[in-house]
Amino acid sequence: MAAPNVVNVATITAKSVAVDLDSVNNTLILSNAESSGKVFKLNQLIVVNDDGTNSANITVTYVTKDAVADAGSTSKHMAKTVAVPAGSMLVVIDKSTAMYIEEDRSIYAQASVANDLDVIASYEEIS
Repeated sequence: MAAPNVVNVATITAKSVAVDLDSVNNTLILSNAESSGKVFKLNQLIVVNDDGTNSANITVTYVTKDAVADAGSTSKHMAKTVAVPAGSMLVVIDKSTAMYIEEDRSIYAQASVANDLDVIASYEEIS
């Protein structure tokens, strides 16, 4: 199923998700399931370094299919090994650079150091 026509929507639900990157593995931040009948408008994605001393790097990836279930998935970097200084924040997406996450698409993040970075995403679920 294709994403809904954003002119004739029935529902727009505001949502947020916060994820602690507690490992250096690629971590799912946001996923729009295949055949959901929805599109997500990603309005903001920020990365916070809650370590008061050390910098850490972040990589944020847009995956065009479910990377776990589909070996044919492809990905594009939204941010690649960007340093987030100690006690600071990096804005990866904001209202001026908002993007749509269609069905069977996901956002992943990977930290260079476990337990130092948090990712917060604000989005609209449109159906």
